[in-house]
Amino acid sequence: MTPNSPNAERRSGVDRREKNATIFSRHRLMGKRTRPRREEDRQRSYRTDRHSSKTLVAILLIISLSILDAILTLYLISHGASEMNPIMNYFLDHGPLAFFGAKYLLTCAAAVLVLLNKNIFLFKTKMRVKILFALFLIPFILVIHWELYLILFVL
Repeated sequence: MTPNSPNAERRSGVDRREKNATIFSRHRLMGKRTRPRREEDRQRSYRTDRHSSKTLVAILLIISLSILDAILTLYLISHGASEMNPIMNYFLDHGPLAFFGAKYLLTCAAAVLVLLNKNIFLFKTKMRVKILFALFLIPFILVIHWELYLILFVL
């Protein structure tokens, strides 16, 4: 058989599905992968190029709640409260802008890390990392609820 004959093997033998796109791949911005096509490939960890609108809403909600938490915390501190988180207290000692910036950047960094790894299994379980988006929302909602209680009924 010649290389140009219709029955010639043209595959290289390398399975390109085994390699994930790197974080700096051009496919991160222009790719089309939202999930693997084959069901057996979905049972493993995988990376995607595009993300769902639910993921975008979860990230925007987390960042919005973080900003609201920072604003309410600064308001409470201006009325005599103190910051209990030692990391955020360090930034608060450097001023409200440093506090706000650190809160925003740390929240965004965590959201990006979860986003990049959202379809990987969490600690060798059947749960994927994307469950952390929901788990991030719970503490923010509870903290904001507590801050609103302090503002409305204690101050």
